[in-house]
Amino acid sequence: MCDVIIIGGGASGIVSSIFAKKQNNKVIVLERNNDVLKKLLMTGNGRCNYLNEVYSVNNYHSNNIDIVDEIISSDNIENVKDFFDSIGIIPKNKNGYFYPSTNQAITIKDALFDKAMQEGVDIRCNSLVTNIDKINNKFVVTCNGEKLTSDKLIISTGSCAYPSTGSDGMGYNFLKKFDHSIIKPLPALVPLISNFKYLNDWAGVRSEVVLELFEDGKYISSEMGEVQLTNYGISGICTFNLSHFVTRGLELGKKEVIKINFVPFIETLITPWIDSYAKKNPKKNLDKLLCGFINKKLVSIILKVSNLDKNRYYKDLSNEEKLILCKNLKGLDIEIIDTKSFDNAQVVNGGVSLLEINFKTMESLKVSNLYIIGELLDINGNCGGYNLTTCWISGMLAGKDVYDKN
Repeated sequence: MCDVIIIGGGASGIVSSIFAKKQNNKVIVLERNNDVLKKLLMTGNGRCNYLNEVYSVNNYHSNNIDIVDEIISSDNIENVKDFFDSIGIIPKNKNGYFYPSTNQAITIKDALFDKAMQEGVDIRCNSLVTNIDKINNKFVVTCNGEKLTSDKLIISTGSCAYPSTGSDGMGYNFLKKFDHSIIKPLPALVPLISNFKYLNDWAGVRSEVVLELFEDGKYISSEMGEVQLTNYGISGICTFNLSHFVTRGLELGKKEVIKINFVPFIETLITPWIDSYAKKNPKKNLDKLLCGFINKKLVSIILKVSNLDKNRYYKDLSNEEKLILCKNLKGLDIEIIDTKSFDNAQVVNGGVSLLEINFKTMESLKVSNLYIIGELLDINGNCGGYNLTTCWISGMLAGKDVYDKN
């Protein structure tokens, strides 16, 4: 018999264990992998972007966004910052993204693990949970064939993103057993798949662009940054930040089209700008002219889509041909027909409805002393440390409430 069992030794689970542990109580973390915080080591390309300088509900997505606004309150964020300061993490601020000063995710992992050990948390790796029951107000957890009993249960198994890290969605099944509603999980922060004709031609190109998403012809959102053009579609941070809208839209049968602005540095009207540029370079054909300001691979594609011969000169184009060329430079349409799978998704779009959670404590409103934290919740954020922040806050709130109740 123990006071608290935490299923899942990821970011939210380990933080909750630290805040839940009292001197005389017993806190057990059950982790199915051979080590904790496995996914954390992959974040930020191994550098761990663990916080951000600026927080807004606009950086998050949920079916109940007003509740998210309560969870990412300034007080909760300051408490998280104080916590990381207390365990010796010195932040390095790069364009608003906070990394450990070492630029190594293992710095965060070691600090969290060491703090849990100092507090006396019992971390058990290679522990596969197969069943959970609640009998006589006690939670009975079946793990590796053994039955463990606790007064309180925190479920932090992660979503079904990156299943190679052990997040296979089993937590959803446990929570369905307790009558929780699960909004269908879909991949998010994920590359997008297109049926664009020239994917093989542009594969490998990286370009600073503006992406605009249109759903059934209606403008949805836009992102600026580096896009990675691939043989299946598009990737990169600006792509990831639009993927939440795309996955949900495709699920509803909507047509998803992204316009790619390859010349975001042209802040004035594009046609006069190119008119002026061409007059300064009268001896350059279209191929050479466009290569002056966009990638050569893209020049070939833009000209093909515009049905223009590369050897022609800009001054010889009709007004209609100039308009078509400028349109494709400023807003090349590509249809998005799918996304990469959960194997390539950093997080999920969907999860446990926030209407069924006490947002001040992360306790279930359906089952007393049951807490749901981290990626299981219907909250997903943009790139920039926002998703880890949700894990830190939810883990902290659950742990504090368990501590207060013990």
